[in-house]
Amino acid sequence: MSSIPTCKAPDPHTRQPHFVPPPGACDAHCHIFGPAARYPYAPNRSYTPPDAPLAAFQMLQSRLGLTRAVLVNASCHGSDNRVIVDAIAQSGGRYRGVANVDEGFTAADYRRLHEQGCRGARFNFVRHLGGVPDMATFRRVLAHLEPLGWHVDLHFDAQDLPQYDALLRELPVPFIIDHMGRVPTAQGLQQAPFQVLLQLLSRNARCWVKISGAERIAGEGPPFRSAVPFAQALIAAAPERILWGTDWPHPNIARHMPNDGDLVDLIPQMLPDAALQRQILVDNPQRLYQFTA
Repeated sequence: MSSIPTCKAPDPHTRQPHFVPPPGACDAHCHIFGPAARYPYAPNRSYTPPDAPLAAFQMLQSRLGLTRAVLVNASCHGSDNRVIVDAIAQSGGRYRGVANVDEGFTAADYRRLHEQGCRGARFNFVRHLGGVPDMATFRRVLAHLEPLGWHVDLHFDAQDLPQYDALLRELPVPFIIDHMGRVPTAQGLQQAPFQVLLQLLSRNARCWVKISGAERIAGEGPPFRSAVPFAQALIAAAPERILWGTDWPHPNIARHMPNDGDLVDLIPQMLPDAALQRQILVDNPQRLYQFTA
């Protein structure tokens, strides 16, 4: 039996960014890991993260000047959503969740998750996290999401985006493409996967994209400025359907572990206009995730 690889820990020395986010700004893609003693990792996981618990995330948010968050339950916790449900319950309405679900979830389970603050379900298509999910299960899950007004959160390898173009165009619920489609910046703005993503975003009113993961797509180290033109192109295509997030604590980073202060300081480069900053950091997540005032 092969051993399960362990992730790097996040940078423990988060610097305070120069950019001050607007009041109500939301980190729309982040994770809580463990502690494993209370929230065990799934036995069939593809990686083991160092614990990155709620208390550490709360300190990070305070340091970065962020108020709200969307907690995406990571695959290492399997379909056990307690780690995000408990965090949401302690947030005073400032957090929402994206759950991991499977074939065994009933309509009552989805309704309970909705009451607990979840507003979407996530599917990984990336190879290192298990590849393509069972598509029959995928479609049955979509049927549960639609009556709740949930979205589906999708994580792809960039080279696979063209082959899923037709599937994405037919999805009956809003869907979000994580991390700018993971397109490598070194291949330029004209690369086929990014052009597919741009066209999908501009033509399909159900498509949203997260301008997160600059450290994943940049061809160089910090502060990952090569990701800025890609974010700007996506913003220009549909600013009303763009979200921003840190992806803290940055699981499965092979090269440069980012400092989250650097990632926040990319925001005014991606979004030089104050009105756009408010739209993408505050108004868009407010609308999609139904945060309380």
